Amino acid sequence: MNESNEYGMAEAKASAISLGPIGVFDSGYGGLTILRELRKTLPEYDYLYLGDNARAPYGSRSFEVIYRYTLEAVRELFARGCPLVILACNTASAKALRSIQQNDLPSIDPTRRVLGVIRPTVEILDKVSKTGHIGVLGTPGTVASESYVIEVKKLFPDMEVSQQACPLWVPIVENSEYDGDGADYFVKKYIDALMAKDPRIDTFVLGCTHYPLLADKIRRFAPQGIRILEQGQLVAESLKDYLRRHPEMEARLVRNGRVEFLTSENPDKFDPLASLFTHHSVKSSRCAFD
Repeated sequence: MNESNEYGMAEAKASAISLGPIGVFDSGYGGLTILRELRKTLPEYDYLYLGDNARAPYGSRSFEVIYRYTLEAVRELFARGCPLVILACNTASAKALRSIQQNDLPSIDPTRRVLGVIRPTVEILDKVSKTGHIGVLGTPGTVASESYVIEVKKLFPDMEVSQQACPLWVPIVENSEYDGDGADYFVKKYIDALMAKDPRIDTFVLGCTHYPLLADKIRRFAPQGIRILEQGQLVAESLKDYLRRHPEMEARLVRNGRVEFLTSENPDKFDPLASLFTHHSVKSSRCAFD
């Protein structure tokens, strides 16, 4: 069966299924950097963003709590019509994605999909690293899960991965201090600690979606020649490829180029800071979890 016929059959089948936006979930604001790149690369689709800001940050919470909160968010986005949800959060991707995919989706709706941000980031490492020594900068939760280490070893067994938890970077960003001189000390501190673990590191993975707002400072304090991988464009290109390979899912997505924002926090608090991540004004609605 050729691809055009396959697409036609998928579209006919999808006509009996309600269409919906792409859901994008994050524990707070960081996933907005992923959303921004998704809209640049795939502007034709509708998006529904959900930030669980009232219960953020997730980085220091237990596996059980992160899994429960993430599953609640996925169910909420499914209930609002999303056939596909992107966990635009490294901590949720690390601690909840596999369980949701394997244990929950079959009973909730096996035709829907939940994807994460870690795999798309890892897949290109062989193309950017010359030494095969990778440094991961992430939240304590992401680092403790060792999800990057596990994924890298699956795809590239000979690569060496060192990790550094950066517990103060998210608070710096969310308090709008990422441009200030006060952030310099903590950016340099964590980079120096990571390089001390392995001086042969030639590639940094920014393993938190907040960190692109610190990218200029990270470049300033990183050793010369270090390649710094931000996740937004990688995830966007990966989703583009996924939809090309899964026309049955692509046919279920609404294509009006619109975006809506939901937050578990007060919208008056969410909207001003969210605009720093999206680079345009944001007007959100409240989404309260039970």
